[in-house]
Amino acid sequence: MLSYLRKRWNYLLAKLNLRHEETADPKVQLEQAISEAKDQHRRLREQAANVVANQKQTEMRINDALEKLEKTNTNARQAILMAEEAAARGDTGKVDQYTSAAQQFADRLLVLEEEIESLKAMHFQATEAADQAKAAVKQNAQVLQKRLSEKSALLSKLDQAKMQETVNSAMSTLNESIGDDVPSFDEVRTKIEARYAKASAVAELNESAVETSMLEIEEAARSVEAAARLNQIKADLGINTAPAPEAITEGEIVDDPDTA
Repeated sequence: MLSYLRKRWNYLLAKLNLRHEETADPKVQLEQAISEAKDQHRRLREQAANVVANQKQTEMRINDALEKLEKTNTNARQAILMAEEAAARGDTGKVDQYTSAAQQFADRLLVLEEEIESLKAMHFQATEAADQAKAAVKQNAQVLQKRLSEKSALLSKLDQAKMQETVNSAMSTLNESIGDDVPSFDEVRTKIEARYAKASAVAELNESAVETSMLEIEEAARSVEAAARLNQIKADLGINTAPAPEAITEGEIVDDPDTA
């Protein structure tokens, strides 16, 4: 039962997150993402600073130990010299005192040398960690700079997307407002082109009929002119030209010359 409730709760959370993603303003989300990237870079720089600081502290401890080592070594040498001088004078008490001091300095030298070796190993690790931290900060800075550079381009694309969505919505509304009884643009264009083609065909036929009539008139005129020219030539030659026969009217009787 508990497992079912947990699954149900996770499902509801996922559904709410999905609805939030669908209704959230991308511009606000972009600003939030940039702000989070800046905070992440700041935290990374702080962590890297702590790592580098640890490296610096290790270096300071090594330098301090080296100074103590050198001073202790000097003191040990000095104690040995003083013990030798006391032995030359026959002062056994001083010899024992200086010899004991030299022994203590020698023991101190061993401790310091071990400490320095340990510090050197720590410094090596701290140096590697510091180098990695610096590289991580540098790489993250480049990523952050790239995101900041892309911010303007993304905002511009967002504005273009909103504008296109507005146009698409307007076109969708316009298409919905046109009913089935209203012809589409293609239908109107087809009707206009059909009427234009029909009118052009009629005009072409009329033009052809006019041209035919004009040709017939011109042909008749040429025939009359040719007949007149022929009569003129005969007259010039002294040949009587018979008048053209008159047209016989309908119903008129022509007498036969043999019966006259």
